[in-house]
Amino acid sequence: MSTNLSTKHYLFTSESVSEGHPDKLCDQISDAILDYCLTLDPNAHVACETFATTNFLLVGGEIGFQDPKVDLEKFKKDVEGIARKVAVQIGYTAPELGLDGANCIFENRLHAQSTDINQGVVGKGLDEYEGQQGAGDQGMMFGFACNETPALMPAPIYYSHQLLLKAHELRHSGKIAWLRPDAKSQVTIEYEGNKPVRIDTVVISHQHSDNVEYEEIKKTIIEEIIKPVLEPTGLLDDKTNYYINPTGRFVIGGPDGDAGLTGRKIIVDTYGGMGRHGGGAFSGKDPSKVDRSAAYMARYIAKNIVAANLADRAEIELAYAIGVPHPVSITVETFGSEKVELAKIEKAVKEVFDCSPAGISKTLNLKRPIYSKTAAYGHFGREGFPWENTDKVDALKAAVK
Repeated sequence: MSTNLSTKHYLFTSESVSEGHPDKLCDQISDAILDYCLTLDPNAHVACETFATTNFLLVGGEIGFQDPKVDLEKFKKDVEGIARKVAVQIGYTAPELGLDGANCIFENRLHAQSTDINQGVVGKGLDEYEGQQGAGDQGMMFGFACNETPALMPAPIYYSHQLLLKAHELRHSGKIAWLRPDAKSQVTIEYEGNKPVRIDTVVISHQHSDNVEYEEIKKTIIEEIIKPVLEPTGLLDDKTNYYINPTGRFVIGGPDGDAGLTGRKIIVDTYGGMGRHGGGAFSGKDPSKVDRSAAYMARYIAKNIVAANLADRAEIELAYAIGVPHPVSITVETFGSEKVELAKIEKAVKEVFDCSPAGISKTLNLKRPIYSKTAAYGHFGREGFPWENTDKVDALKAAVK
């Protein structure tokens, strides 16, 4: 189990990346293609990967449409337009920005899903699971929640995301005209036990145009991005350290500065390292892939436990075997913060939540095109996603009694 930090004084750091980070560009393209597949066929099985580098985009992976009426030739042609549109909307409209989304080289290497995998997912595998939706892969998935922030997210990752969301707003509105798409943030929080007491360090590296001086960049980012976001927390003080573009220059960025690939920002996507991760990425995967759907379910369970005040911190592990229509294990960890017996919480979780692959998709209504919005600034701690709902609080409270 994770180390219990409840009695320690320590620093903890998490990072976020912007929508224009090369890896996040790839995540968003993969999820845009996934969403398109789900509009054509809600039961589509999708595992779409994207690679980006200088003047080049590549998509590949497996697509399995269950609906025979889907026009595969039209789909193949539409994929390129979807990928280019995502890049342009992010702001990659010229080579000097890191990528010219409309005119770069594009290659499509998507192909059909393995029939061996498909038969286990659709309930045509082993006789004992006939007719039941099996998990799309083996593995373990984790969900986490804590009461450090209103979103029930760890403070370091939550505030790292908020900084880049503010930068996103200022860039797209044109208020700070020299901002370019690529950026990273990092927030270090000082804790006493499990309580955030101050922000020790803030790091922002933001791509910029070539015609702006470093001092203007530093002053503007601190005054227009960092302070408006973090001063209301009451955690900034006169000892907080600020590192703004610490190399001194960040003009070359995006896929031109560093190649991008789907699924390389799994800690940014989840809890910033506060809480474990099973290793599976999310973007480009339909909900039959428990790497994604079970991680969403685990967050849903953990958040409802904390919202119900059954514990201050909760971590859920779900584990699956490919083709098997139920989890092989469900584990609840509350790090000593539980308000009722842990055994009662574990029993309540198993009573209240259906963690089968089919049950997850039904509970969270996952077979629909909702994924493009998840692909930047974190999959958790943001309103509008069903796994962020706290609608099982009353059921959990009743179950533990």
